[in-house]
Amino acid sequence: MDKGGVQTNFLYPELSYEIRGTLFDVHNELGGGHKEKYYQKAVAQSLKSKNISFVEQYYVPVKFQNEIIVKYYLDFLIENKIVLELKRGRYTSLGVINQTKQYLKALNLQLAIIGCFATDAVITKRILNLY
Repeated sequence: MDKGGVQTNFLYPELSYEIRGTLFDVHNELGGGHKEKYYQKAVAQSLKSKNISFVEQYYVPVKFQNEIIVKYYLDFLIENKIVLELKRGRYTSLGVINQTKQYLKALNLQLAIIGCFATDAVITKRILNLY
């Protein structure tokens, strides 16, 4: 169940651990209170330094009757496995959680992490798409 401090009963435990570590690294250096786009730039730089592959502002079209009706842009798609969404503040609204679930469904992925940068902490939420 526990392997070197990483829970193995989670989906993508090692990668999830690295992502959370990245969020904490960014918060430890920048602190709280910055705009979301500043955290996004710092997270991208940290992911690069850890050699974690990602696409920033990943485009996901939503089609209806073969017409694109909505364009989603995810903050990060990490290793084609995990959606990472960044938010500012302590709380994650139900709207953000539902939107993140839609991202997972649109990409047919199982896991998203929402990282919230509060003044004094980083709060992470794992969102699952169990199909």
